[in-house]
Amino acid sequence: MRTKQVNLLITLVAIALFSFSCFCIYKITQTNNRLINCRNHILEFKENMLHLRNKTEKNSQEMMKVLNRMKYEITKRENSSGNLVAQKADILNKNETVSNTFEDLKFFFPHIRKEGRIYPDVIIGKGKTGVSFALGISTVNRGNYSYLKQTLTSVVSGMTLSEEKDSVVIVSVADSNKDYLHSVVKMITRKFKRQVRSGSLEVISIPAFLYSSMLNAKHLAEASQKLASWRTKQVLDFCILMLYAQPKAKYYLQLEDDIIAKEMYFTKITDFVGNISSNNWFFIEFSMLGFIGKLFRSEDLTHFVRFFLMFYKEKPIDWLLNDIFQVKVCDTGEDLGNCIKRKKQIRIRYKPSLFQHVGIHSSFPGKEQYEKKI
Repeated sequence: MRTKQVNLLITLVAIALFSFSCFCIYKITQTNNRLINCRNHILEFKENMLHLRNKTEKNSQEMMKVLNRMKYEITKRENSSGNLVAQKADILNKNETVSNTFEDLKFFFPHIRKEGRIYPDVIIGKGKTGVSFALGISTVNRGNYSYLKQTLTSVVSGMTLSEEKDSVVIVSVADSNKDYLHSVVKMITRKFKRQVRSGSLEVISIPAFLYSSMLNAKHLAEASQKLASWRTKQVLDFCILMLYAQPKAKYYLQLEDDIIAKEMYFTKITDFVGNISSNNWFFIEFSMLGFIGKLFRSEDLTHFVRFFLMFYKEKPIDWLLNDIFQVKVCDTGEDLGNCIKRKKQIRIRYKPSLFQHVGIHSSFPGKEQYEKKI
């Protein structure tokens, strides 16, 4: 009986061992199949990646061909456009050189990209260039009030004949009102005959197409919207005037149409600029108020204009002038004291002011300003 039990136990153990062996063989086979499937997936993935890489390289080559073709077409069009601009410039005024910097306006204003020639209309001018100073005055219609004649009289009378010969005063009429343009031209041709004949006084008019319809404040209901539109247009007025003046002179002095220049202001400016020991200045302030009396190197005007145009909708131009210092001079995280110290070295202020603001009635309709201390 005991022997039977032992034999039964041995039989059961043998069966168990056989079952376990079969199970192990099954698992090993299953694992091998999985490994084979995994290897097949890896090989398939590798093949797909190689195919994708070949396709990408092919697309990249096709893309390069397209880009090269576009570059060729752009160069071809620019050359063609340049010839067209030159032809139009010769028709308008053979002595006037068209500044390529006006083409920058097309980058910021899509509505003028189809225009062939971007340039102000020269109403009075003999294309005077090669002088030391260009003085820019932007003017708009103020209704029953005008300070332009008074401003021009003080600006012109504050120069000697030799200083007048070495400068050009540019009046930019930034107003779509043709009657106002005609009145400015009439006043200047009568009052400043010598300066007009010598080419020392010019009048330009900014074409209406340079301003998009969004700058027309007539359709705006809110006073704040009208004020914002007026400030926006004012930035553009200054930028266009600066670009026009750039190729004419070594230095550019920004004025406004409601100021009075002090006696011998021009001699003081030339002497001060000539005696500056450092050539590292950014601009010189001959007035502390707004954008009046700011002197720039003409070669730097393009950089200023591009910065103004990037943010012309955000702030008035005198605020943007301060912001450009923060970008150019101050480093992120820098001590404010060090930044202010460096700003004083390149932002030079002349004292006392050489220009007095006299305009009470602003170019913005209905606004009065009594800020005269400069």
